[in-house]
Amino acid sequence: MIRRGTAEIIPEDALKQKIAASVTSGKPLRVKLGLDPSAPDIHIGHTVVLQKLRQFQDLGHEVQLIIGDFTGRVGDPTGKSETRKQLTEDDVKRNAATYEQQLYKILDPNRTKFHFNSTWLEKLNFQEVLQLAAKVTVARMLERDDFAKRFSNNQSIHIHEFFYPLMQGYDSVSLESDIEIGGTDQTFNILMGRTLQGAFGLKDSQAAILMPLLEGLDGVQKMSKSLGNYIGIDESPNEIFGKTMSIPDDLMLKYFELSTSITNEELFELKEGLENGDVHPRDAKIQLAKQLVRMYHGEEEAEQAEQHFITVFQKRSLPEHIEEVHVKKELLEEGGISISNLLVTLGFASSNSEARRSVVQGAVKLNEIKLLDPNERAEIQSGDIIQAGKRKFAKIVVG
Repeated sequence: MIRRGTAEIIPEDALKQKIAASVTSGKPLRVKLGLDPSAPDIHIGHTVVLQKLRQFQDLGHEVQLIIGDFTGRVGDPTGKSETRKQLTEDDVKRNAATYEQQLYKILDPNRTKFHFNSTWLEKLNFQEVLQLAAKVTVARMLERDDFAKRFSNNQSIHIHEFFYPLMQGYDSVSLESDIEIGGTDQTFNILMGRTLQGAFGLKDSQAAILMPLLEGLDGVQKMSKSLGNYIGIDESPNEIFGKTMSIPDDLMLKYFELSTSITNEELFELKEGLENGDVHPRDAKIQLAKQLVRMYHGEEEAEQAEQHFITVFQKRSLPEHIEEVHVKKELLEEGGISISNLLVTLGFASSNSEARRSVVQGAVKLNEIKLLDPNERAEIQSGDIIQAGKRKFAKIVVG
């Protein structure tokens, strides 16, 4: 179960010994995950590590969730080609406030402990900071791919950025973590925890479990909100279902393995069925979509989302239930409102430029008639139905 879906375990023998000692002593292992407070909206890509944490909880172990309220003021430079903007204390607290509600959709609250790393990092005096910095050489820091590239390209690296992996590693020292889990893009930072635990005299350095990064809906890039190729766990059931159905077929098993709680036996049967033709890829994808909606919204919503998808996409008809959206009469100018402005008003686009692209791409319909001119002005009345893309519908109520 623990090895399932992992990219690498460092070192695996040490992890086996930790598990054996835990079984013998009855003492649960402390499994750590650091959370970036600058991105509190969780998508399916983030749940890869959360599912692994839940597996440890199901085996009786304890999860340590570290909200990086102190490290967040520095900003993780991982994968960045330039210095990241530092967050203020208020920014960090505001972003961190949404985590608990979302994380408990996956994790067991009774086996989860939240920590803010300002608790121990703010207490370090300057002498202690210097002692921490003395544990690692500049050459070691430049082993990080992003730092190495910026150095070779004569791009700025500020001294405080070197402290991010040091602080993340010091979290493991302070909490005496047994295991740290993270994506493969966090390899350097997680291994720094092992280094510092040894340097500070802890008997058994933590094991590192590195999870692969999950590709987004495009099947190429890592799932990311900024790239728009994500499935958010707080999105509506219909949105989660519809987005899941657009996942490339060759990624289905990876999604099942990394982002759902189906058993290894069920995963094997599904893989075998797809390979020998007993299971149609479309049916497997429907199963995946229902599984994800069920996890974050419940069984009833999963059934309704499936029926909505069948009605709208397979039968090519309007859904039975369309949300009414009230539009103030004064917004509907004499001579009509531009379609782009209407999409922004309805929340179907975040900007006029995004709205115009949707129209030009043929993704917008008014009363089932496709609109192609973003400058077109439409006379909108109560009862009109606007559709944007395959999943967004609204019945207009003027007044």
